[in-house]
This record gives sequence, C-alpha cells and structure tokens, in this order.
Amino acid sequence: MPRSSTDARRYAEAAFQVAVEGQAIDAWNDALARAAAAYADRRVAEVLVNPTLARQARQEVLQRVLVQPLPDNVLRLIGLLMERRRTELLPLVASEFQRLVDRRSGVTSAAATSASELSGDERRELLDRLVQLTGGPVRLTTEVDPALIGGIVVRLGDRLFDGSVRGRLERLRSRLVSGAL
Repeated sequence: MPRSSTDARRYAEAAFQVAVEGQAIDAWNDALARAAAAYADRRVAEVLVNPTLARQARQEVLQRVLVQPLPDNVLRLIGLLMERRRTELLPLVASEFQRLVDRRSGVTSAAATSASELSGDERRELLDRLVQLTGGPVRLTTEVDPALIGGIVVRLGDRLFDGSVRGRLERLRSRLVSGAL
C-alpha cells in the first residue's frame, strides 16, 4: 500500500475517534467531504499547499470558498495537514473517513466500471443484486472505461467480479499461452 494511503488512513482514523467521542460523525463526514471537494479545484489546492502563505490565511481562503464554515476540529485537522505539508492527503482522508462511517453503519462500498454509461434501470438492477449478495445496504459508485470493450467490472469490498470483454480475452490468452486449451 502506498505510504500516502497509509498516512491518510491514520489521519482519518484519528479524526473518526474524535468524531465518535464528540458524537459528531455526520458533521465531520460532511465537513471533510466539502473540504475535499473544494480542494479538487486546482486554484484552491494551489493556495492550500503554498507554504509561503501563513496557515491562518490558507484556512481563511478555504472557509471563504465553502458555503458553510468548517467546524473548528476539522479546521485543526486541515491545519495539521498544512503544517506537515501533507495537504494533498485531504481527499484521501475524506474518502477513508467515509469508509469508516460506512463500516460503522454496515454499508458495503461497491465500485462498478463499465464500457459505457449504465442506464438507470441497469444501475438499479446491479444495486439490487449487490444488496442480495451482501445482505445489507450498498453504496455504489460507477465509472466508465471504454478500454473494457464491453461488460462490467465490480469491486465489492475486497472481491473483484470481472465480467468485461477485456477480462475474458485476457483469461483466454492466458489459457492459450499456458497450453490449457
């Protein structure tokens, strides 16, 4: 696992503990998601990672960009990331925090990648099957990758279901090369 993922997980776990103790999990989750979304704007990110600006000035820029101000605890976390020059971890920390929230509430995360955009009916059918498979609620994210040629690849927790044409072709090639056919 890359070091940045490990570091982001540590920050998220520490923040999650503080949120649990303060009974403010939803507020933290919302604030981190909003801060990560703001960081996705290249101009905001450039300001936040700029060490020549005072930390207070960078935090004020972030607060001005957001519609709702961030809670003090979340600002302290972002300030710590700035101080340690790890501001780029903010989106990963928000993602890890969401994963911890999901785990606590019994929600399974699933990511589906398809060769073309899924229709509403296809998305609902896939979600229904995943709910049946897990026996609980599922948070589904989707993305498109034309390199799959056709079909779909679903990552459900630590399991991978590859029903793509590209995956089938790769498996067929492996069997041909190994002489299994």
